Amino acid sequence: MDASYFIEKLKLEPHPEGGFYKETFYSSFDVKNMDNNVRSAITSIYYLLKENEISALHRIKSDEIWYYHAGETLDLVAIDDYDDLQEFKLGPNIENGELMQVPMRAGWIFGATCAKGFTLAGCAVAPGFHFCDFELMSKDSMLEEYPKYKAIIEKLCKD
Repeated sequence: MDASYFIEKLKLEPHPEGGFYKETFYSSFDVKNMDNNVRSAITSIYYLLKENEISALHRIKSDEIWYYHAGETLDLVAIDDYDDLQEFKLGPNIENGELMQVPMRAGWIFGATCAKGFTLAGCAVAPGFHFCDFELMSKDSMLEEYPKYKAIIEKLCKD
């Protein structure tokens, strides 16, 4: 099985940050997010990234957990609340330091790359994801605010 198999069978569509996705679950229970807006308690998607594609640096107003499903290792990076760079490997090779699930805190700036093949992941977001809570990061503003992460910003920003 390759990326095209999962894109077709799971009916994945292009995602604005890069890669492909399919919304799979919205809780019927509502909660308020950090901005006091009503959101589904939790949402979930399939997310697929192909070789040399990026999940561009972005930020959301909810916690998100990435779950490994299939394919190769996914490299995730995040700038946390203390402006420190966090690096994670999402994949099945636990003995090599890979993680089967990786949490991203609300407000962290994060993105991902797939060095070879593809990675199929699941992403659960709580309070639930809504595109109005999604911010795709600008390369210029990121370079101004985080010049020490220039190489990562240039690699993971679209503009």
